[in-house]
Amino acid sequence: MDIVIKTLSNDAELLECVRKFLFNQIKVEFGYGYVPEWHQDIIHLERYYVRPEKNNFFIAFDGKTNEIIATIGIRAYDKNFDEFKEKYSKETTSSIWRLFVDKKYRRCGLASKMFSIAENFANESGFENIYLHTHKTLPGALEFWTKMGFVVALDANDELQTVHMDKNIRSIELNPVQSSFNYALEI
Repeated sequence: MDIVIKTLSNDAELLECVRKFLFNQIKVEFGYGYVPEWHQDIIHLERYYVRPEKNNFFIAFDGKTNEIIATIGIRAYDKNFDEFKEKYSKETTSSIWRLFVDKKYRRCGLASKMFSIAENFANESGFENIYLHTHKTLPGALEFWTKMGFVVALDANDELQTVHMDKNIRSIELNPVQSSFNYALEI
């Protein structure tokens, strides 16, 4: 399988394709569509991921069809959860957003590769840790993030079954060979 991973740019056509992919994945995984209070980053991809220097968004394409098959966003922590006011800040904490892999391309290491690229970006941007939240209703999500080195910071036990997780990346030492990655993959 030939996969090409690119950084999101401010190209209007690409932005619209990414929005369509994300909303389709949300519909498939969660069973609902656009929710304004939850999806402003998708509507304004350029404001959340393209313009800010310490934020980024990566897109995987099938190298043969040029179809979007996976995404991941990384940005400075910008949530206002009372439980984490003293723990996370936008200066030291990055956060993972919108990791989706099309069902046809799962179980081949693509999600791990996408996370690795985002983690390297966060490390190179000077963040000390990475925050994310996931849901116990997503099959395999907790297991995947634990495998990626995340620990549970808080199980909210709410109706959405939200689990907050984090990973310390401050101690990761990357040499130039390890920190460079090839955006074109063969899986």
